[in-house]
Amino acid sequence: MKIDHIAVWVDDIEGMKEFYLKYFDVSCNDKYINPTKKYTSYFLTFNEGGARIELMNRPDVAENDQLRYMLKGLAHIALTVGGKETVNELTELFRRDGYTIASEPRTTGDGYYESAVLDPEGNYIELLAE
Repeated sequence: MKIDHIAVWVDDIEGMKEFYLKYFDVSCNDKYINPTKKYTSYFLTFNEGGARIELMNRPDVAENDQLRYMLKGLAHIALTVGGKETVNELTELFRRDGYTIASEPRTTGDGYYESAVLDPEGNYIELLAE
């Protein structure tokens, strides 16, 4: 078995698509549109491993005014980005580009070297060294 994809409700589907395309090694399908439900989505496919993120938008999905990663349910997405140097470089790139660094690069108690950034809509993305 393997995980095929995770799905994330988003407000700005185009902005979120551009975020993942810019910073991560993903490709994107054509936008799916269901006019009856006012639903749109993109699948972003990681070029290594084939896992996918589905970005979804519908105007009737309820707004969440709390920190997304501090609610029960999906807490974060962890992405292996390369070695420690890549984690450090990406962290600095996100900082320069104005994104919130939620956790500075460090070795965790369970042995991972990681940092974390909040994507444009506040989802917690861990950047892991291999």
